[in-house]
Amino acid sequence: MNTDKKELAVAALRNGTVIDHIPSNVLFKVVKLLDIEGMDTHVTIGNNLPSRRMGTKGIVKIADVTFPEATLNRIAIIAPGAKINIIRDFEVVEKRQVRLADTLVGVVRCGNPKCITNNEPMRTRFDVIDRDDVTIRCHYCGKTVKSVDAQIC
Repeated sequence: MNTDKKELAVAALRNGTVIDHIPSNVLFKVVKLLDIEGMDTHVTIGNNLPSRRMGTKGIVKIADVTFPEATLNRIAIIAPGAKINIIRDFEVVEKRQVRLADTLVGVVRCGNPKCITNNEPMRTRFDVIDRDDVTIRCHYCGKTVKSVDAQIC
């Protein structure tokens, strides 16, 4: 066996979207957030892959799908360091980092059982109060949540 060769842990993608540099512990939250399990296209999910920068990471490759920017940026609440790669004919045509919006609507559930969003049919709304530590506050009841504790809707 030749140990000089490096192998790709995940196959190349002809066209689609790659979400890379996802912390391994939140990979399946990203899958849920993007509703990937309901798609009828090829999806590759890699978890606990080696990463020099992160130790281990997760990656998601979705064939023949390009998400709207607003949808991809929802990932920033749980994986602020994630990178988005748009692939066309096996080439990266766009590469960017997710960006956390100032307000998150319908993305995170409020953990306060008395919050109106848990008792009335309405969408949640959180305001970002700390981008560095990724902390958000419920617009209605004021409950503060860190991204690691955020419950995805």
